[in-house]
Amino acid sequence: MKHFSFIAFFVVCFLIQLGCATPAQTETYTPPNVVILFTDDMGYADLSSYDSTICTTPNLDKLAASGMRFTSFYVSEAVCSASRSSLITGCYAQRVSIRGALGPSSKHGLHPDETTIAELVKPLGYATAAIGKWHLGHTPHALPTSHGFDEYFGLPYSNDMWPWHYGDQDRGVIGNPNWPPLPVIEGTETTETNPRQDSLTPRYTKRALDFIDRKKDGPFLLYLAYSHPHVPIAASEKFKGSTGNGLYADMIAEIDDSVGQVVNKLDQLGLRENTLVIFASDNGPWQKFGNEAGETGPLRGDKGTAFEGGVRVPGIFSMPGTFPAGQESNAMTSTMDILPTIVAVTGAELPKLKLDGHNILPILKGKTDQTPYEKFYYYYGGQLQAVRVGDWKLHLPHKWRRVVTQGKDGHPGKQDFPKIGLSLYNLKDDIGESNNLADQHPEVVERMMEIVELARAELGDTITKRQGSGVRPHGKNP
Repeated sequence: MKHFSFIAFFVVCFLIQLGCATPAQTETYTPPNVVILFTDDMGYADLSSYDSTICTTPNLDKLAASGMRFTSFYVSEAVCSASRSSLITGCYAQRVSIRGALGPSSKHGLHPDETTIAELVKPLGYATAAIGKWHLGHTPHALPTSHGFDEYFGLPYSNDMWPWHYGDQDRGVIGNPNWPPLPVIEGTETTETNPRQDSLTPRYTKRALDFIDRKKDGPFLLYLAYSHPHVPIAASEKFKGSTGNGLYADMIAEIDDSVGQVVNKLDQLGLRENTLVIFASDNGPWQKFGNEAGETGPLRGDKGTAFEGGVRVPGIFSMPGTFPAGQESNAMTSTMDILPTIVAVTGAELPKLKLDGHNILPILKGKTDQTPYEKFYYYYGGQLQAVRVGDWKLHLPHKWRRVVTQGKDGHPGKQDFPKIGLSLYNLKDDIGESNNLADQHPEVVERMMEIVELARAELGDTITKRQGSGVRPHGKNP
């Protein structure tokens, strides 16, 4: 009898322990995968779901419907390298000292002390890959493989930084014959130069699908950064002429198809619900290229400006089963929020250096629609050009890049650089930034100028020659 009781006691204990076991103890647990899809120079209104007048994007619309579509999603600066540094580090580009668009002659990139999205998840066992445009330094120490990515394939900078510049091989338009041949890099090695522009999106897509196939047992982080629709735009034969709305719409259709292929691959492998998929653009469209540039809808300005058309971009986050479907948010959010949100989703540790982005997981889960930003700074080339608090946006006096005449078929139009004075806009009532309310609301201007001084103290301002106490150095060639 005692023997039976002894056995029964251990059986009961075993069953209790089994019932209390965590999912990780009873089945194989795989942390969430992360896929970031990032375009170049795509306009705020280039997607059907953002009211495009010429583009049809069924795959991106489906992605938006499966999660959250942001209508007030920002980049930190409306130019290539600066914008990408913010996505990769979760910081204002001004903080990490990456300005403008780094070119073939640039001698610097991200500082090795900065923690990238890839370096965050590596300790958790993630496989990581960067495919496409990098633009944060082109020498070996500055390429993705020196910043936490196991694999890299793509262009080290913009696709127009080559001898043809504004045109492509077929058009033969010579814009800057002094540019060196455009390298295609695998890891840290140049494997070819001057690739056909119409081959880039298909090749990037093929590489992305191959990476997902190889790393399907996960977890993995994929950063797929398309070189297009940055000029020179080019659609492959499958898509050229397919929309009837011109080459730009054809190019967007090809990118949309690529997004569809990536998401379908996740579905086929049963990974969709365990994968955070993010889609955004690095800045607004380059409208001096006219019929080969994107749309900003109701927004003023374009790439290279602090107006909404330059810094407000499409922003889509999807993770079925974790985020409710069919959501839309007007909360002010940004690409700087991608890194801290990945931390929240994966359980990674936050970087030790200060971040400017925020974890927006509560917004994505539908628990709040409050912006995490009490204030937002608009820098360009080291100059503080505007600040935003709530619906109020104050432009400081500065010169801005204005399109005077539209270009056509790959050739740029003309632009000038007028100066905007101190201007106050209410974005809730005036998203087009056309009605200057500075004279009617001097008390708001006064409060906003206090925010300006905070920005200058921490991040500096070239126009006042202020050195920010929170600015960190970029990386230099060893």
